[in-house]
Amino acid sequence: MSRKIEKTDAAWRELLTSIQYHVAREKGTERAFTGEYWDTWDKGEYHCVCCDAPLFASEHKFDAGCGWPSFWTAAEADNVESAEDNSHFMRRTEVLCHQCGAHLGHVFEDGPQPTGLRYCINSASIRFIPEEKSGD
Repeated sequence: MSRKIEKTDAAWRELLTSIQYHVAREKGTERAFTGEYWDTWDKGEYHCVCCDAPLFASEHKFDAGCGWPSFWTAAEADNVESAEDNSHFMRRTEVLCHQCGAHLGHVFEDGPQPTGLRYCINSASIRFIPEEKSGD
């Protein structure tokens, strides 16, 4: 599939930390309760660590108790895509950045309303941008 943002493997390795590269480019997973954002509740946006595309918003984040940042919807639906994932003897739906193809995590149908979805996202695949406070 052709992407808006394409880089060589060497360029991705230069841009990302080893864990970011492993998760985002090699479809890895960080251990539960170890990622930077699993317990972050500040207001702001979550962007792709590879290409900076806006993906998720803090207002859609919820505590799923799973140890990864969880969202009930994508903030920018056009920037998030899904694909069938049959790895590790499981049937899951992988979540990818539409712009650069970065592996973000998986989406499950056990989330809260109104969508019933749980986007289970690796902290290593995203970058948090805090909401700017005005009037301070």
